[in-house]
Amino acid sequence: MTTTSHLDAVLAHVDAGLDQSLERLYALLRIKSISTDPAYAAECRRAADWIAAELTGLGFDAAARPTPGHPVVVAHGPEQAGPHVLFYAHYDVQPVDPIELWHTDPFEPVLKTDASGRQIIVARGASDDKGQMLTFIEACRAWKTVTGALPVRVSLMLEGEEESGGKNLPPFMEANRAELAAADIALVCDTDMWDRQTPSITTMLRGLVAEEIEITCADKDLHSGMFGNAARNPNQLLAEIIASLRAPDGSVTLPGFYDDVAEISPELKAQWAGLGFDQAKFLGEAGLSVPAGEQDRSVLEMLWARPTCEINGMIGGYTGDGFKTVIPAKASAKISFRLVSGMQPDKIRAAFRKHVQAMVPADCSVKFHAHGGSPAITVPSDGVHLRRALDGLSGEWGKQAVITGSGGSIPVAGDFKRILDLDTLLIGFAHVDDQIHSPNEKYDLDSYHRGIRSWVRVLASLAG
Repeated sequence: MTTTSHLDAVLAHVDAGLDQSLERLYALLRIKSISTDPAYAAECRRAADWIAAELTGLGFDAAARPTPGHPVVVAHGPEQAGPHVLFYAHYDVQPVDPIELWHTDPFEPVLKTDASGRQIIVARGASDDKGQMLTFIEACRAWKTVTGALPVRVSLMLEGEEESGGKNLPPFMEANRAELAAADIALVCDTDMWDRQTPSITTMLRGLVAEEIEITCADKDLHSGMFGNAARNPNQLLAEIIASLRAPDGSVTLPGFYDDVAEISPELKAQWAGLGFDQAKFLGEAGLSVPAGEQDRSVLEMLWARPTCEINGMIGGYTGDGFKTVIPAKASAKISFRLVSGMQPDKIRAAFRKHVQAMVPADCSVKFHAHGGSPAITVPSDGVHLRRALDGLSGEWGKQAVITGSGGSIPVAGDFKRILDLDTLLIGFAHVDDQIHSPNEKYDLDSYHRGIRSWVRVLASLAG
């Protein structure tokens, strides 16, 4: 029998076994795998061992492998024809503080009905990311139980430090490059749906350049009455530099900033226009009403497909209570650039530094401190794996799955490309109101259930 002919039976098994699947999810949610607090190191190890044991029971060659921090669970299914997928998620969770704002024990999951009538699972990690991780593992379980095999070869890499910086994952990937790079495509389940009825695949992630600058003028703080007008004020100089980075139309003024920025296709632009995004509501929820970026762009285009320059912090002079009439010796700012596909972090950093240096007078100085940089990630919209995954999602939800971008940066997707040369499909079944990282984190039972069914279909579709 073909994969397609098995599909209905596998989906029926998912439906019939939902209660048992929930019990497995609850068991994992009860493990207090808070990665940032050393007091929970043993719990992180327990979570990794629990997952490795579950995968071993499904026929994977699985182990919780040590790192200088928490383990990385790696599992490989048997060799077989067709594409080879590498699935990523993370089993660690955020701290639960402030504990007094939780309505229930954060590590004792409960199923309750919310004000809208939806059944929700409440627990730390319910949505981010244990619930989402289990949707994939449970889809694999259903295929193995019904057919004895998976439609494609599956490997998994499950991290234990995503919520605390993930510093040990890139070296782990480097050390195991040959093993992990054998896959054809990476799958990440740590993102949202577009809305509760529309599945999506995120294919565009912006990159990042973060810089800190410190302007020094005089060799000490000066009295503003005795030195005002005569002495250069670093606060004013810094303000002039910052103001020069944006033009009145919202564009960034660095020479060459847009040289490598490509326009999105008319087809993708039309799809985004049809998503029903309410930019007035989006800005209104932040207490704003006027878009500040490039004035000839939609807000979605600004967020997903255009680069930015943002001032993240400014420090200079006296900022305490009362008043101090001082001309400070130093002033500093933290400035970040979000990059889109084609832009090179080193090129943007160099252009920024050259721009700043040109504005600093001869008797003043500037120091730069880099706070990291990463390129943007874009998955080709005509890729066979993307098209097949979209078909699988559309089949489950009864409407066309959409391609979306993300204004933020997801480092692991960049690591997949940089270290393993793998494109990444970000497919998630969470929602923006799941309260991840906050008290009373939740996950819709329907999202969990249909997430499993979606992965069943996506795996079948990827097989071709």
